[in-house]
Amino acid sequence: MKYGESTFDILYLVFAILTGIVILIKHRNKNDVIMGTAALVLGLGDSFHLVPRVLNYFIDRDFTWYLGFGKLVTSITMTIFYILVFLLYKSVYNKDDKSTKTVGITIYILAALRIALCLAPGNNWFTGEGSMLWGVIRNLPFIVIGGIVVYLYFRVRKEDKYLSRLWLYTTLSFLFYIPVAIFAPLLPILGMLMLPKTVCYILMLISFIRKEQKDG
Repeated sequence: MKYGESTFDILYLVFAILTGIVILIKHRNKNDVIMGTAALVLGLGDSFHLVPRVLNYFIDRDFTWYLGFGKLVTSITMTIFYILVFLLYKSVYNKDDKSTKTVGITIYILAALRIALCLAPGNNWFTGEGSMLWGVIRNLPFIVIGGIVVYLYFRVRKEDKYLSRLWLYTTLSFLFYIPVAIFAPLLPILGMLMLPKTVCYILMLISFIRKEQKDG
């Protein structure tokens, strides 16, 4: 099991980071810059959590602090990732009306709240003693952000075939993520749901690649 999961994690990180680098190098417009940056944020952010997780399988050492720090970093970078996905929506679909600006302000406020909650001492990131209560509290703003992003992309799903399923991948990623974020301290086996969640991210990145190639 550890070999399969570790291989999957490493291949995912390499794919995400290389996707971001390639899109940024080849960028031709604002959309490409946003997608490339989002891919890099995703890959680099997840590496803080997944690299210690892989090392923990093969090295006889206490990685509790590193795993906790990685989860904290990933919690913040995932929030930034969805801000970038929202900015991509604005750029691709030329949304700059008053209602979209209001939605943007709402997302920024929720993101700031989410990050502040993630930084709160009650999370006990570095001790490995996660609290279900804090899991709920810090993820509420994040879930609302995800819901907004899903709604926005669902409304325009027929306007761009390369991003038409982004709403679906986002929905599935949250459905896999929520049980882990909230109940994993009680049922560690739920951590396995992070694998299909990661598959959803890979599908999002493939959508970015196809969009960049189409624009080129």
